Amino acid sequence: MPNAQELSVEDLNEKQAKKELLRLSVEIKQHDKFYYQHDKPMISDGDYDLLRHRNLAIEAKFPDLKRKDSPSDKVGAPVSKGFQKVSHRVPMLSLSNAFSDDDIVEFYGRVRRFLGLGSDEPVDMVVEPKIDGLSAALTYENGVLKTGATRGDGSVGENITNNLKTIDDIPVELSTMSWPSTIEIRGEVYLPHDDFASMNRELEDQGKAPFANPRNAAAGSLRQLDPSITAQRPLRFFAYSLGDVSAPVADNHFDLLEAFKTYGFVVNPLTQKCTSAEAALDFYREIGHQRPDLPYDIDGVVYKVNRFDWQSRMGMVSRAPRWAIAHKFPAEKAETILEKITIQVGRTGSLTPVANLKPITVGGVVVSRATLHNPDEIARKDIREGDRVLIQRAGDVIPQVVEVLDPDREGRPGPYSFPDHCPICDSPAVRGDDEAVLRCTGGLVCGAQVAERLKHFVSRDAFDIDGLGNKNIETFFAEGLIKTPTDIFLLAENPALLEGREGWGELSISNLQTAIREKTTVPLARFIYALGIRQVGQATAKLLARRYESLDNWRSSMQKLVEVNEEAETDLLSIDGIGPSAVKDIKDFFTEPQSQKVLEELSNLLTVEVDVPSEEESSSPVSGKTVVFTGTLERMTRAEAKARAESLGAKVSGSVSAKTDLVIAGPGAGSKAKKAADLGVTLLTEDEWLKMIS
Repeated sequence: MPNAQELSVEDLNEKQAKKELLRLSVEIKQHDKFYYQHDKPMISDGDYDLLRHRNLAIEAKFPDLKRKDSPSDKVGAPVSKGFQKVSHRVPMLSLSNAFSDDDIVEFYGRVRRFLGLGSDEPVDMVVEPKIDGLSAALTYENGVLKTGATRGDGSVGENITNNLKTIDDIPVELSTMSWPSTIEIRGEVYLPHDDFASMNRELEDQGKAPFANPRNAAAGSLRQLDPSITAQRPLRFFAYSLGDVSAPVADNHFDLLEAFKTYGFVVNPLTQKCTSAEAALDFYREIGHQRPDLPYDIDGVVYKVNRFDWQSRMGMVSRAPRWAIAHKFPAEKAETILEKITIQVGRTGSLTPVANLKPITVGGVVVSRATLHNPDEIARKDIREGDRVLIQRAGDVIPQVVEVLDPDREGRPGPYSFPDHCPICDSPAVRGDDEAVLRCTGGLVCGAQVAERLKHFVSRDAFDIDGLGNKNIETFFAEGLIKTPTDIFLLAENPALLEGREGWGELSISNLQTAIREKTTVPLARFIYALGIRQVGQATAKLLARRYESLDNWRSSMQKLVEVNEEAETDLLSIDGIGPSAVKDIKDFFTEPQSQKVLEELSNLLTVEVDVPSEEESSSPVSGKTVVFTGTLERMTRAEAKARAESLGAKVSGSVSAKTDLVIAGPGAGSKAKKAADLGVTLLTEDEWLKMIS
């Protein structure tokens, strides 16, 4: 007879339902205790929601069995049945980061080059403090707030509408009549310093653990299942950008922010419009000076191209817009002792030296390890074990050693000797051409590389499997449960392997099975990225998926590459953005027998989908066509032309072949135009191209 926990609510009989309600009551109370009293949740919010939703569903079917201590009778506003998923019609992108003045000068230069602007033409930027909070998107229909969502993965977030409605800075109805029928306003939820300190004092008075920082407090407050708890937290909101909208609000970003104010939103009062890199950097330095006295946390400044038509032309690259950048503040620094240097082996075999430090607090975070980058960096800074060192958190995130503070101390040991063999598998470690790092030559014989590849395979931008974090991967690999990506999916079909393990009860095993099974269908670009091929990041994986369209087509083409097929190599090199070095790494991957075996096994287990084009791509007259630009373009830069073509679903190539569909030839077009004519490929002028895609 199946366990009641495994049955759907519809299949439960009265006896089973009574047993389930008892189990759920005990389990939910336990999770409430750890979450509210200890601030240490044992499961994810999503899993907690599932427990509550199941409890409510059973009570609805068997109302006479409802317990006196039912979790559904919790005092407060009605408990959410769980956060529903919300798809962002306009992706919520992350920002590229800059860490120096030179980076910002170069950013201005990139904008000018991309748009083909003269050196004397002003480039207005809207410059604003970068609030350290939680992003949210608010959709209004006919002036009334309908949906509020988190950023999530940028494409899909969580519906937290009821929680956002409790924030005073967020109007439930827009306060003028000049808004579009549908408008999505985005901004940052944050917690002011004074309110954070007061809230933590109250938690400590109640015997509860305080929050580590205002951002964690804001995030934890927003994701409460009970909106009445969120309402007790003094959250605030700054509006800063636009998402989906049914009609234009303004033709530039600064005027958009002014419109937000008329709607009833708070816009950061420090926001300014700057007409040059020098003015923008002056603003950055002034905000940095004010930072300690601001009533909220900021971690930098954001620069955005003001004109919306220029933003549209520049578009995005990978997961970030080309027209905006975040300028982070200098890292906080501290002194400590470097106790030992160890070597960490990455998924591509890179040997990275790590400084093991006497723990020290830097910027509110305890740091005990820092990267030393590579052998050259150790030699250049003359870093040795036992040194007193200055460390910093780069961008307030990655700890690194800045310099040695006591190089002349008595009894200092000799220079550090970097190993020439892998510390894990003892294979030789070699330095590749033009590389600063040494790499283990053991490949999949090296346990460290395999474990790191498995972590990458399940990571957020790859298969994104909930419940398989780094620690679980390390444990499962060390104990022989998983050795290849294939084993991960087989784990879902053999739950007995996890039974009896510490921390793995029936519910957590069931949740992991569900999470794994949900990922047996995956887009081609994610699949390629998950394989962990050197130099194949998200952007390159998307280029490969766009060019080859299906897993079978990609595999067969790469197999020809291994067989030294000149046409296959030429085709791969023709993809704009893929060079000889990347081609070599892809070829090496497909030459490796174990990689071929894993690919074969995964292709039999999974459904790898063709990436679904956007609405703009699918309706474009150049969707799926291979395009080559040659000669001098006069109405847009080459970079803009390529970006626009790719945004419309075209495949941009660097060379002309029989597979080319269109060649856009400007003045000075030479051999490519001649080859296109010889092959009968359609030749277009720049004006004809613009007319086609207009």
